[in-house]
Amino acid sequence: MPAYEIVISEELRMVKVALQGDEVRSERGAMHYMRGQIEMVTKMPGVGKLLKSVVSKESIFRPTYKGTGEVYFGPPSFDEYHVMELNDESWILDQGAYVCSDMSLEIGAIRNKGLKTMAFGGEGIFQTSVRGTGTVVFKSAGPLEEIQLNGETLTVDGRFAVAREGSLQFETKLLGKGIMSKAAGGEGFVNVISGTGKVLLAPVPTKWNTILHRNVLDLIPFLGSN
Repeated sequence: MPAYEIVISEELRMVKVALQGDEVRSERGAMHYMRGQIEMVTKMPGVGKLLKSVVSKESIFRPTYKGTGEVYFGPPSFDEYHVMELNDESWILDQGAYVCSDMSLEIGAIRNKGLKTMAFGGEGIFQTSVRGTGTVVFKSAGPLEEIQLNGETLTVDGRFAVAREGSLQFETKLLGKGIMSKAAGGEGFVNVISGTGKVLLAPVPTKWNTILHRNVLDLIPFLGSN
């Protein structure tokens, strides 16, 4: 089986996967570099999955790497990378969180409720589903906090609900009723998660992600000023 390791250099993080004749699947464009006798293969999906990808606009051409050596996935980032072991489980990862996984896991896409609301609010309509037994690696902007819901509802302003168990319900909707509620409350679209299961939040970004975000905000008034 592939061996996964989070590598930290200059406070940047990557994922190292050691292969011994094994195979690992990744998100398209995630490979940073590799060493050893490793071959990359992109398999053509079936017609059904191909048509589904056209509708969902989800990339189903996820490359696989097979052989003996090491593959480094990234890009190097101030984000946190997480290695999760699934045992006949189903999880949903937020858009852009999936990095790589064992071949034994089924990777797909799910369509969230509230299509019109999400399209207007700019939230991701499709997210990545991970099902089965094996290892999956995903990323977040900061350390994870686990929330156990027991027939409860969790309302999140933003996209820091990184992962949730597949048994939970998810919907993006307008907080309050009507535009006046949005203006008065200062809130807009929120993600609502309900039911029984675990949710993994990353409410606090890493120190360097926070500094980077602040620097970008400081530069905004000067962009396009010339």
